[in-house]
Amino acid sequence: MGKKNLKEIENILAQEIAIILSVDPSRVIKDIPLHEMGIDSLSFVELLVFIEKTFNIKLMESGLTREDFRTIRSLASSIRVQSE
Repeated sequence: MGKKNLKEIENILAQEIAIILSVDPSRVIKDIPLHEMGIDSLSFVELLVFIEKTFNIKLMESGLTREDFRTIRSLASSIRVQSE
């Protein structure tokens, strides 16, 4: 996939979350908690699969914590660190 900057990762995640939630991408806000956007356990699993495939990260081995998954911004930042 090549190196992505933080803004690119945020945009990729926001687009996928919009697809998962079936909402217009403009309704996806990058700094509010994912659960407040409507991410539930099933959509969270969809997001995890997307992250593993898109960013080639093995989440079970990544050391990412619950706090890393708080918002799109925090998640993008953690993904960027993992892919360095």
